[in-house]
Amino acid sequence: MNREILRLAIPNILSNISVPLISSFDTALMGNLGGTHIAAVGLGSMAFNFVYWNFGFLRMGTTGLTAQAFGRGSLNGQAQSLLRGAVLALGIGLCLVLLQQPLVRFTEWLLNIRNDQLALVEEYFFIRILAAPAALLQMVLLGWFFGRQNAVWPLILTLAVNVANLGLSYYLVTQAEWGIAGVAWGTVAAQYFGLLLGIGFLVYGGLRSRNWPLTRKTADPRAAAPEEVSLGAFFRINRDIFIRTVCLTLSFAFFYNRANALDVGTATVAANVILLQLVNWLSYGVDGFAFAAESLVGKYAGAGDPVRLRRAIWRIMAWGMGLAVVYALTYWMGGRSLLQLFAPEASAAATLAVTLQYLPVLVLFCLLATPCYLLDGVFVGLTAARAMRQTMLLALAGYLGAYYLVGQYFGNYGLWGSLLFFMVLRAGMQWAWWRLGWVSELRSIEAG
Repeated sequence: MNREILRLAIPNILSNISVPLISSFDTALMGNLGGTHIAAVGLGSMAFNFVYWNFGFLRMGTTGLTAQAFGRGSLNGQAQSLLRGAVLALGIGLCLVLLQQPLVRFTEWLLNIRNDQLALVEEYFFIRILAAPAALLQMVLLGWFFGRQNAVWPLILTLAVNVANLGLSYYLVTQAEWGIAGVAWGTVAAQYFGLLLGIGFLVYGGLRSRNWPLTRKTADPRAAAPEEVSLGAFFRINRDIFIRTVCLTLSFAFFYNRANALDVGTATVAANVILLQLVNWLSYGVDGFAFAAESLVGKYAGAGDPVRLRRAIWRIMAWGMGLAVVYALTYWMGGRSLLQLFAPEASAAATLAVTLQYLPVLVLFCLLATPCYLLDGVFVGLTAARAMRQTMLLALAGYLGAYYLVGQYFGNYGLWGSLLFFMVLRAGMQWAWWRLGWVSELRSIEAG
């Protein structure tokens, strides 16, 4: 079991870490231009991600459904999950491009972006939104590969996209001197390159395997076989995961909104951007084990094997928490040397000083927020989308209540404390649902 977990988790960790690397690299590029540019690229990314992250259900839903079909040995079910997800992703991506004007206005209002940041944020957003169709289609491809227990192709795909992004962004910012537009155009070009590479993997799989789900004759994807997931269930699962993801994005949008509303100056806003970059490094790294949970839990749930299912969950939790401890120690011992990568003392000394002040909060975040990331992977594998939605809605209500009842009276510390409470509350309710709901179902399966 440990070998199987690491076979999936290690490539996922490597590919996931390369994702926040891009955002951190962009922040470092802007750091040479000062604190205003650091804040602008961070807020621009969040404005874009408010629209963009919400459609993470395309990957999660595809992973869970494909993994369960894989566990059943159903090629038809695997083909259906990919085709349905791809059609949905393409439609959403095109709509995002067409609706970019109202979307950027809404996110500017939501994040409470200041007037001195508007021009840079909009320049970044209007360019990067052009990558939406390619990026969303890649989510479906990644989810399908994960569901088929293949972590190597997602690793190659993600690394190729991000290396292309790094190289293009560096050239366009430092050599062509395009500023924040160079960062955005580098991302757009890399995403379309990634889509072509992902399609190439599908073609290669069909040529290499005689039993490839996309090349053998399958049933019409509009009419599911009795053992497959109906179209209605497909949309319900994705709807619930979408609602859950909107709530998660709203939680971070609320954080940015309240941070910008505080009378704390540009240095604190920029420091929050840097700290959240490091939170992203944590979440994407730990998500390597969460993605392994999606694949393995889905496979064992589909195969009706509760013994291996429980074993996989416990061991993934142990591995994930071990990685969280490594992150916490790295951030604590890295200290000033690590933070200077984002805020050089020569050009952003005030930002560096404020970031160091909040470093203990970041270390605590690593240890207390990790369980909810890992449990998300378990829920995706079980396709327990309704439970994901309900626990997230309750946790978001608790987060807002904690901030307005207590957190708002303690400035930026209160804001970070409320966010941390939100993560702990999520994990607590997810664990309670697992113990009270799914465990009893597993016992009935074993008894039957």
